[in-house]
Amino acid sequence: MGIKGLTKLLAEHAPRAAVQRRVEDYRGRVIAIDASLSIYQFLVVVGRKGTEVLTNEAGEVTSHLQGMLNRTVRLLEAGIKPVFVFDGEPPDLKKKELAKRSLKRDDASKDLHSAIEVGDEDSVEKFSKRTVKITKEHNDGCKRLLRLMGVPIVEAPGEAEAQCASLCKNHKAHAVASEDMDTLTFGAPRFLRHVTDLSFKKSPVTEFEVPKVLEELGLTMGQFIDLCILSGCDYCENIKGIGGQRALKLIRQHGCIEEVVQNLHKRYTVPEDWPYQEVRTLFKQPNVCTEIPDFQWTSADKEVMLDNSYHTVHIFPQADSCFLFPGPCEFSGI
Repeated sequence: MGIKGLTKLLAEHAPRAAVQRRVEDYRGRVIAIDASLSIYQFLVVVGRKGTEVLTNEAGEVTSHLQGMLNRTVRLLEAGIKPVFVFDGEPPDLKKKELAKRSLKRDDASKDLHSAIEVGDEDSVEKFSKRTVKITKEHNDGCKRLLRLMGVPIVEAPGEAEAQCASLCKNHKAHAVASEDMDTLTFGAPRFLRHVTDLSFKKSPVTEFEVPKVLEELGLTMGQFIDLCILSGCDYCENIKGIGGQRALKLIRQHGCIEEVVQNLHKRYTVPEDWPYQEVRTLFKQPNVCTEIPDFQWTSADKEVMLDNSYHTVHIFPQADSCFLFPGPCEFSGI
């Protein structure tokens, strides 16, 4: 989910913090990418029509592999050096949000069943996408594919967004590419949107720099984190009736959540046992790995063992190497 309303808030109150760039501007740059968000997008979109999904001969879902292959090839063709970061254990503070998502998937499954019974194709399409969940098998398959393509991966101990931000802060990556705005809250110095779109050559990349965001908003990094917590994030409830606009006004007026709560109008109710301080610490000191060796991009593995998931190779002649192609297809070149 990220931070509620942050995109709109920045567009209105920090318009100069967002710069439109061409994808060519990142040629030769290392870009850290949240793999889990990408995989979810692929499972929802690639090869899906209603309840039908892209599979191989064994009936195993391969949408995530097809999408990962296509996206990675396009990034490499553009001269970008991608590093895919995979989620580790979610923090305890996220368990309530994950439980909510699980309940929503259960509700979507019931709605999907009803839509199938009455033959409502539009509802089938809508609810089938809401039942998507990333599994360990999805992650493992993409990790294997990326390794065979010679593309580095990072297995984060915690949240992938936090690890991506850490790579950027520690100069292992030039920027973080994601659609999830809480990457900014984790302090990524440079954040890119739309660079991972399969149509990125037609659409400009939007680049945010945290120092410019803070300057435009007139906030410190600590105040920006408090703003995001008040607006609503994945790790705790927010105060009902306070969205991004009011949260910004309150932080500018009072400086921090403690003072906001002290001076809050009685019509607002602060959630019981509200763990905003723990959430603040999570954003400032997330569980990340800082001992990351230098990244290496290598030629794709030509000695490919074929199995039920990977049947054919796909040639990428500029690199004189071959990529695995999920599912049965004809031998082809790009």
